[in-house]
Amino acid sequence: MRSEDFQLISGILKDRSGLVLTEDKVYLLESRLTPIARQKGMESLDDLIGEARKSSNEALLDEITEAMTTNESFFFRDNTPFDHLRDKVMPELIERRANMRRIRIWCAAASTGQEPYSIAMILKEMEAKIQGWNVEIIGTDLSNQVLEKAKAGLYSQFEVQRGLPIKLLIKYFSQVGEMWQLNEDLRKMVSYRPFNLLESFSMLGSFDIIFCRNVLIYFDQATKTEVLDRMRNQIADDGTLFLGAAETVLGVTDKFKPVAGHRGMYVTAEGGAMLAAG
Repeated sequence: MRSEDFQLISGILKDRSGLVLTEDKVYLLESRLTPIARQKGMESLDDLIGEARKSSNEALLDEITEAMTTNESFFFRDNTPFDHLRDKVMPELIERRANMRRIRIWCAAASTGQEPYSIAMILKEMEAKIQGWNVEIIGTDLSNQVLEKAKAGLYSQFEVQRGLPIKLLIKYFSQVGEMWQLNEDLRKMVSYRPFNLLESFSMLGSFDIIFCRNVLIYFDQATKTEVLDRMRNQIADDGTLFLGAAETVLGVTDKFKPVAGHRGMYVTAEGGAMLAAG
């Protein structure tokens, strides 16, 4: 691929999603965009890039962006954040929100739904403790395509084998042909909506817990800072932020602080002060 073509596509991705694509990822660009060119009856990827260069076909630019920002997901990924959620964050929130009896959770990169549904299963397992509570799980993603899959809650044998304990598969899924579908009551626990992290968060409201895992690694430093600072505006003072294992707030923002002994878990600067005082 010519350098100017790579620069064009990487510029489109940066402007529309915040994703920074380095030149060592040319293979990824070619593998994900060539099928789009074929679907549109084009002879080659060059034809697709030529069409994108005109910059007037918004639908095409959206397709290109979605194809490049669709990342894999699997149930209970990395385990540790979900252990922290079940064993520490939720019990403490249940105690602190006893009067309000309301908790809001945001999965900022829901992809095909495995992360928010993992959270839903944890909450379902502690159902007795939150009986009568209003607990919302909001899943957002840039890609409409992955959100449609998430809403269906329908997964292949390979997908359910990645991270999902067999006892939860048996308990919460039904077999549909060669696929497995999450039970309707669990699917109803999550609401999905398309959302771009470069846009204003104000329409989403306030949250007690935010999962934004394995997203920031694709952004440049300035975009990471901007996204995290805006997340601070949408999270309660005693809220919790979960990032991916390869991500950190250190050197990026002072609005969040890591929780000692709890990898990938962060509290607000105010929350950190409360923990220190306690």
